Amino acid sequence: MIRVLIVDDSPTIREYIRHIVSTDESLEVAGVARDGDEAVELVQRIHPDVVTMDIQMPRMDGYEATRRIMECHPVPIVVISSTVIPEQVTNTFRAIKAGALAALEKPRGPGHPESDRMAAKIIQTIKLMSEVKVIRRFPSARRHQVPKPPPGTAPKLVSDAVRDVINRSRAVGERKADIRSATHHMKVVAIGASTGGPPVIRTILSSLSGDFPVPILLVQHIAPRFIQGMVEWLGKETALQLHIPKHGDAVAAGHVYFAPDGCHMGIAGTGEITLQKSSPVNGLRPSVSHLFFSVAEAFGKQAVGVLLTGMGKDGASELGQMRDRGAVTIAQDKESSIVHGMPGEAIKLDAAEHILSPEDIADFLCSCHR
Repeated sequence: MIRVLIVDDSPTIREYIRHIVSTDESLEVAGVARDGDEAVELVQRIHPDVVTMDIQMPRMDGYEATRRIMECHPVPIVVISSTVIPEQVTNTFRAIKAGALAALEKPRGPGHPESDRMAAKIIQTIKLMSEVKVIRRFPSARRHQVPKPPPGTAPKLVSDAVRDVINRSRAVGERKADIRSATHHMKVVAIGASTGGPPVIRTILSSLSGDFPVPILLVQHIAPRFIQGMVEWLGKETALQLHIPKHGDAVAAGHVYFAPDGCHMGIAGTGEITLQKSSPVNGLRPSVSHLFFSVAEAFGKQAVGVLLTGMGKDGASELGQMRDRGAVTIAQDKESSIVHGMPGEAIKLDAAEHILSPEDIADFLCSCHR
């Protein structure tokens, strides 16, 4: 039985989430809290398996509660927040940076056309996050004892994992002798992510300098109306220029383009963004599969494909198509993935040329233009 602590200052929302949780026989409501203070106290006392966390609450908000819980008694936290209030969206991503694993939109009430879908998503996410082994986050004062490079500063040394890629490529005679030459003609990087993606994307983008030599196209599966807040949050963490593009926008080096809500994103061979509202792929729109297929068709071996943490198989076979066309392909490793579904499927299909942690993916990309 998965024991859930529900945190929300609205009695109506608390009861509705309680009802949603009670509809699944593998879930049990372990307790409810009206604000962050109560949440921190109850986590220590009742030891829930998962916490659903509101953001805007009196006394202590959801961001501060998440930070304190992850520093003292770490537990998987799923943020359930409003997307109508910009401040709540911003603090949602601050909570993710502090250790929360996923963000969902507050469910609509019974009778709303989206209520069943949103309730099912809450149940699915709670179950998935209950399996994640979270670690303690140290308080800020202790974290700052170790100097951190400023955003956009490339690592000075190649990591052991990336050095191993170089050594293996030399040993087995891959199509290029090392990473730099393997990506010398690179014209675009395509990245796909789902559950657990935002902090991994932050790790990667914050390590790239503003003069990164090619555009980056990125599909992140996220609740509707959260993408703008995610882009604003990431914009403070990286030297790159971030955009939610329009159809026909020309891409530029050192810029990152995020698929908008409800649209597949691709790219033409001439370098313009394409947006489509065609049928979902793998049940998703935007779809990583659509992006990777587009990039494979338009740029072939002049591309890099990266598939990150997430449930399902979106993008896995299309990463293989990119590899077949000569692109450099990377999947996130299991140890660092919140959910290893998408990258795991790619690895099973032999679609990923390299299997790396987020830090090593960043190092790999930095090495492309040293």
